Amino acid sequence: MPRKPFVPGAALVVAAALAAGLTACTGGSGSDGEEGDAKSGGTSTSSQAAEPGRYQTLPEACGLPARSSLRGMLPGDGQQLSRDEAKKIYDGQPDITYDTDRRVGCRWTRETTAGTRHLSLDIQRVVSYDAAVSDDSKAQGIYDTKALDAKIPSGGTGSPSPVAPSPSATKDTSKDKTEGKDKGTGTTTNSSTDKKEKAPSGSPSRSSAPATDPSADPSAGLSDSTAPRVLDDLGDAAFLNDKLVTADSGVHRDVTVVFRTSNVIVTLTYDQWSTDKTMLPESQELQDKARSLAGELSESLSE
Repeated sequence: MPRKPFVPGAALVVAAALAAGLTACTGGSGSDGEEGDAKSGGTSTSSQAAEPGRYQTLPEACGLPARSSLRGMLPGDGQQLSRDEAKKIYDGQPDITYDTDRRVGCRWTRETTAGTRHLSLDIQRVVSYDAAVSDDSKAQGIYDTKALDAKIPSGGTGSPSPVAPSPSATKDTSKDKTEGKDKGTGTTTNSSTDKKEKAPSGSPSRSSAPATDPSADPSAGLSDSTAPRVLDDLGDAAFLNDKLVTADSGVHRDVTVVFRTSNVIVTLTYDQWSTDKTMLPESQELQDKARSLAGELSESLSE
């Protein structure tokens, strides 16, 4: 039986059809690989993706402050501490967080006959999941919200608008507050620089008018040196807040410093309690120590 003759033209048609099909499949699969992290730097998004933040991890919060700084901020009453007592005070208590690359914190407490001091740190690394918004811009937005909530004057120094005393002012609504503090009713006032009788280091100052409620006039005695204000020499943006709070169990002054460096926001809270309402914690001392530690933390994060 004779064989059928081979037709070269037919083979060429089949080969051309196969080649066209492969080209179509290859071109159609390209769009599936474009999805993913908007800041990954892919060819189609690299021109639009915002800059990632400087920080990709966070340090261990309890180990950031120098031991000498902690000793100065948590002074004693002259009694010598044992090794175990010193370790318990200065090692701090780390906050429990779900992701230590995104948020860490630590708190310290020391009780003395002159009163109790608390120090806490909260360090947050901000990440933007919007390709058009940088991590730094996202962090700045969070910082701005904190400054607005604290009623910090915008730009430079100055006195904020007086805040009417509120029975709920002493509620512990912040995660940065130390557990176990008094949560009774009280009133809050901003920093006052009225001249007080000089008290020993680490002790509150005795009020010259013990019968007067220190929160009666929130705007009395405010000056640029201790009033809540923007800090121009700390990180990329910073502010300081100072509140004097009276409660049923005593009086305490809370100094808070918040600063942003790139995509990290640090909140430092430092307060002093006194059971004697005539012994007001001194604003200048607490602010100086809080600002000094904030500067130390900023330098440490920049290394």
